[in-house]
Parts: sequence; C-alpha cells; structure tokens
Amino acid sequence: MPSQPTVVVTDTDILFDSFDLDGLTLDNRVGLAPMTRTSATDDGHATEQMARYYASFARGDFGFLVTEGTHPDTEYSQGYPNQPGLATDAQADAWTQVTDAVHDAGAPIFAQLMHAGALSQGNRYTEETAGPSVVTPKGEQLPIYGGEGAFPTPKRMTTEEIDDAIEGFAAAAERAVDAGFDGVEVHGANGYLLDQFLTDYTNERDDEYGGSVENRIRLTTEVIEAVQARTPDEFVVGVRLSQTKVNDDEHEWGEGEQQAEVVFEAVSDAGADYVHVTEPDVTAPAFGETGPTLAAYAAEYADAPVIANGNLGDPDAAVDAIEEDDADLVAQGTAALANHDWPARVRDDDSLDAFSFEDRLLPDATLDDDEAADDIVVPADD
Repeated sequence: MPSQPTVVVTDTDILFDSFDLDGLTLDNRVGLAPMTRTSATDDGHATEQMARYYASFARGDFGFLVTEGTHPDTEYSQGYPNQPGLATDAQADAWTQVTDAVHDAGAPIFAQLMHAGALSQGNRYTEETAGPSVVTPKGEQLPIYGGEGAFPTPKRMTTEEIDDAIEGFAAAAERAVDAGFDGVEVHGANGYLLDQFLTDYTNERDDEYGGSVENRIRLTTEVIEAVQARTPDEFVVGVRLSQTKVNDDEHEWGEGEQQAEVVFEAVSDAGADYVHVTEPDVTAPAFGETGPTLAAYAAEYADAPVIANGNLGDPDAAVDAIEEDDADLVAQGTAALANHDWPARVRDDDSLDAFSFEDRLLPDATLDDDEAADDIVVPADD
C-alpha cells in the first residue's frame, strides 16, 4: 500500500524562478523526467492517448517536459516493443499531436533520443543486438517493458555501424524539429548504447572508441556535435548521463572524480546545452560513502546548466539540489506519475500523493486510461 501523502512545508520559492535555457525561457525550474511507458503503436507512432498524458503535466505547471526514450533509427536502436520512434517521417508526424497539445497547455517539450544498443529487448527492425563489444549485459530483461530472461549477447559494432548510429541521432533530431519539439535530449545514461561505450566493463575496444575515458566518451560527444550541426541554433540539445544502469544499479565510474571531470567537460565542450544527471538517489555521494554528488561534479566541470533527477520528490530535496549542489533545474519522475501537478501543489503548499510502483507500473508500464484523462489536471485559471 502507498504511504500517507506528504505535506509541503519548505520554502520553495527558488523552484519557481524563471530560467533561460539556451534562449528558451522556462516558467520554473521543475521538469518532467523521461519515463518509458511502451504505449505507442506497434510501428512506433505516438498516439492521441500519449498527447493527453503529456499535456496533463504541462497543465500541472511543469516548466519543461522530456519524453520517454524514442528510438532514432531503423537498425539497432529500438529498445522495447511499442516504443515510440523518430526514425521515420511517419513517426515524426505522429508526434505533432503531442507537441501541439503540450504547447497549447503552455510548456516546452524535448524528445529524448535513445539507442538501446545491447539492452534492446524488442526491435521490430532486426532480431540482432549490437554494442561496443561482444559482452553479455548484466542482469535480466525488464518484464514491465515486455522482456524476459537474460539479455542476448550483442555483436561488436563496426566503425561503419557507429557512423550509422551517429547519423541516426542527427536525422532523428531533424525530424524532431519538424515534429514541433523545442529540443532533444541525447540519452547517454542508464546502460543504453552511449553509456555502454562509456562503461569500462562493456567496452573492450582498442580503437578510438575504447580504452581511456577520453575515448569512451567520444561517441557521446560525436552524437552531440552531429545533432547540433543539423538543428537550428535556437533548438535545445541536452544530454543525460548517469553512473547506474537499468541492469546495474550499483555501478560507479572507475576513475571517480577524474572521470567526472573528463566526461562533463567533454559533453559541454561538444555543445550540450544542458547536462541532465540522473541516479536512483542523486542526493547521495557520487563515489563511496562521502563527498559531492554527481550533480555537484556536473555543476563544477560542465560549462552548461545542470538538471538533477533521482529521489527529489520531497520538495526539500528538490530545493537542496539547487541550493546545495548547484543544479539549475530538477526533473521529477515517479513523483510526477503520482502528481501530474507536482509544481502546482508545491507552489500552493498542497499535499503530495505518494507513488505506488505496484499500482502504476505493474504488471507493465503501459499507460492507463486514468493517466491520460482530459481532466486529470485542471488549469489554475479555469
């Protein structure tokens, strides 16, 4: 059973300052984090239900929204059955109903571009998986996203296939512009392809994409550069990074702060307009039991705004992430699923509903009708 609702008691004014994100004015500092919901059509088209789902968060006063991971190409990138795509013009056209609905409700929206790589557990374009090296992923597939059993062992991507993946990200970003998105987020976190190249135990390459941290972050930076080159100047291009993964929630970067310095400097030098740091608990020390958080390291080494995500549903934690760790913005995940109007409730000192994993994400993560009802959140001026 979910716990009792919490009552907002902290001074939250800082959460409601406007913020300039690469020329895009955000009404406040609270965003919706990307969350996989496997609710697109079989061929990867966004739906009218998804439009209502995302618009509800905009009506709930979230300052910006990031979509669930969207596969960018028709080769190895799709990660789950019923995952939406930006790999074709038809998929991009389907997203326009979502961007229109969110804009009508008053918020900007970014498309997260996600290549699953070796963690793919449902790809309608191919039965083969691909990654940096022939290394079987840890753990097992995720039942809530339609998977079962061990992950297959991926093939080692050739240089040509790496180039194809970079092109896939860039072309998908162009389609995102056409679909009406305000930006894209390059998914370099949580164990998916770009993170597989960064991670020491999944990357055994001895070419320019393997070995040192500088080489292992290279693919992420090349994707950012390619996306920036193919999109308008006013289009926001962010990147998401983490240590932990959906199949390994204990991983820490082996080189500690030295790796954090290299990684965060590299992605900001490549042109990232923001760095989105996510961990199960982003308030915890990044390395070991003491020391700064990963968000604090990002704030120190990245020359770009920092978004913090992970265990920030308590307003005190969200405020501290900005005041103590120097994050610029926060993103809500499960707290947003429980409260589509989290910012409005916090601003008005209303109670917050607790999140129930069993009620919301079991037996699978597919959207329920009650999450996409037209009246799930009533605008403040109605």
